[in-house]
Amino acid sequence: MHGSARLGRIFGIPLRIHWSAPVLVLFLGVGLAGQTLPAWVPGRSAAAYGFAGLVGALLLTASLLLHETAHAVAARCAGIRVDDMTVFALGGVTRMGRPPSPRLQVAVAGIGPLTSLVLGGLSLAAGSGALHTVHWAMPSAVLLWTGWTNLLLGVFNLLPAAPLDGGRLLQAAVWWRRGDRERAERVAGRAGQAVGLLLSAAGWVEVLYGSGTGIWFVLIGLFMWSSATAEVRRAALVAALRGVRIGEVMIPATAVPDWLTVDRLLADPAARAAHQPVVPLVDVEGRASGLLDLRRLAAVPPARRGEVRARQFATPLSRCLTAAPQDDLVEVLDCAAAPPPILVLDDGRLAGIVTVKVLDRLARRRVAVTGTTPR
Repeated sequence: MHGSARLGRIFGIPLRIHWSAPVLVLFLGVGLAGQTLPAWVPGRSAAAYGFAGLVGALLLTASLLLHETAHAVAARCAGIRVDDMTVFALGGVTRMGRPPSPRLQVAVAGIGPLTSLVLGGLSLAAGSGALHTVHWAMPSAVLLWTGWTNLLLGVFNLLPAAPLDGGRLLQAAVWWRRGDRERAERVAGRAGQAVGLLLSAAGWVEVLYGSGTGIWFVLIGLFMWSSATAEVRRAALVAALRGVRIGEVMIPATAVPDWLTVDRLLADPAARAAHQPVVPLVDVEGRASGLLDLRRLAAVPPARRGEVRARQFATPLSRCLTAAPQDDLVEVLDCAAAPPPILVLDDGRLAGIVTVKVLDRLARRRVAVTGTTPR
């Protein structure tokens, strides 16, 4: 997600935080300290409300992180690739491969809302215990607020609309019943579009009646609508590309030696003739060794261009998206940990390349032929 920074790892899974996450903490903390807690526990100082509001906001943010961690760990246990987790203002998102079966889809999607519901129950129990046994009014109020918010989060995520977890469960049900994964994705995506528009409309009504929380519903609704629209479009394109082999769509690749210095590379006719910002590299044995973004070379000072080798700025082959000519295009993209272009290798030697432009052109052509409209 653009605008996010690496924060560390949880169970070996990279964790990223979006710049909007601190905004979430501030928004929730101010609302909790300024409105909720004074109504629940009157007569305390502004500093006490402020500190308790911050603690409550951090507890809810930690709950969102646990929700996403549950998804990621369940996916890892099911053998599904997990790229990273990102916490942002509207919740969290886990980038992972697509589950290979409806059963695994249910397991991975369902664990998130279940985690939120369990956290909500535990927080309510702890808050009630703190109130009735040791009479800690302020900590009890924070725990009760956290509990009810987690329960609301769990129930909301069960709405049958993509990209919510309930949308994934709906997708799994349609996939199991109809046996058509792309159709199931389109059904869940269209449900997400409808729910997103309804949430935005409800939010605007609240804003017109003077409620500031309506803005939050508008943002969530627009995010849902945008994400669901992207999923409907992707499902249509995947359906159109189904059955295509890598060798059918690859184009000849103009490779350059990875031992060239930057100045020689920039003057190399092959690199200029490629007309691509990214070119594949080969080693002294003629085997593919990586992928070089020519735009990165502009950062090399002219005085050092005669010393620095191209491979020093390249993405190594181990981190590139590779495939064999006989591989299925959709399966390669499903399993991809890196974005296109795809380096096509035949016994370690570069056979061709599949670029984003090639994929886009092919998808549009096949969508036009099949009559499937990605909207």
